[in-house]
This record gives sequence, C-alpha cells and structure tokens, in this order.
Amino acid sequence: MAVSLFAAFWGVSILFVITPGADWAYAISAGIRGRVVLPAIAGLLSGHLLATLIVATGVGALVTNVPIIMTILTLAGAGYLFWLGIGMIKHPSVPTSSETKEVGTGSNWAWKGLCISGLNPKVFLLFLALLPQFTDPESNWSLSLQMIALGMVHVFNCAVVYLIVAWGSRRVLQTRPKAAQRVSQISGALMILIAAFLITESFM
Repeated sequence: MAVSLFAAFWGVSILFVITPGADWAYAISAGIRGRVVLPAIAGLLSGHLLATLIVATGVGALVTNVPIIMTILTLAGAGYLFWLGIGMIKHPSVPTSSETKEVGTGSNWAWKGLCISGLNPKVFLLFLALLPQFTDPESNWSLSLQMIALGMVHVFNCAVVYLIVAWGSRRVLQTRPKAAQRVSQISGALMILIAAFLITESFM
C-alpha cells in the first residue's frame, strides 16, 4: 500500500479529529478529573476502532442500506449524549485528588467513552465515506486490511489529540475550580446540542 495514501488520509483524519465535538467534551471532562484520563480516552479510541472494523468487514455498507438501522443508531447515540450532557451540567467536573474524592471507576469512564464514539453515527458514516477512497485495488493488501490500517492511523491521531486536550484542560483548570465547573457545564451543553442536531437530522 502506497505511503502517499497513508499521508493523504492522515491529513483528512487530523482535520476531522481537531474539530471539537462530543469526544472533545468528554476528554475535557476526564482531564478535569485527572486520573481517569487514560481509561476515558481508551474508551473513545475503542469506539473509533469498532467503527473501523464494522466498515472494513463490509457490515457498514449493509447497515447504511437499511435506513431503520441508521435511525436507531442515531437516536441511541443522541439519547446517550443527551443523558451525559444533563449529568455534566447538573454535576460538573472539578479538579480532584484521587486520594480524597471519588471520580468514578476507570472501567465506567472507559465504557462511557466507548458509547460516546461507538454510538456516534457521524464517526461511522465518516469511515464509510472516506476509508474506501484511500484504498488501492491493485495493492497486495486486501481492501479490508487496508481499511483497518487506515483506521489505525485515525485512532493514533485521535489518541494524540485527545490526550493533548485532556491534559491541557487539566493543566489550565487545575487551580481554577470555578472555571473548571463552567467548562464542564459548557461541555455538557455541547453534548446536548449535538444530540439535538442528530435527532433533528435523522427525521429530515
């Protein structure tokens, strides 16, 4: 597989990743909490990897041909984002010490991260639209293997950006609890807006 295809896809992928969205909001919330950053981001990355595998195995094309499945996926993802957003507004994250305050288990944060990215139809549709365009039919690699390799490039990009966002928010807001609360509430509101957009779009 040509290196130029990887480079081209990397450029498209990084533009997608640096655009703030639900993943960013969740990474910021985890960053404010501190010790749950790694499991939270691992969960987000697992969702992107899951979307890659779905598209690479051909299931993606089948799902998009059945509108009711996409509608269900969209509504489930929107509902989950709405629920998380309400929770972040009512109980905003603040910088905490893992020794003195409960911030939730790592597995809980990882599961939430998986649901946020894994139930996001935008991630799924992005992969379905982009991955095949960067494959080479004449390559010695199978199309599925090429798409998995490209998906791993995207997952790597996500890992770098999400870690920067999470630890950056931690560093900036660590000594500003009021600002941290406000940022967490804004992140929650962003999730609710994204959920509303997904629901509206699914019925248009």
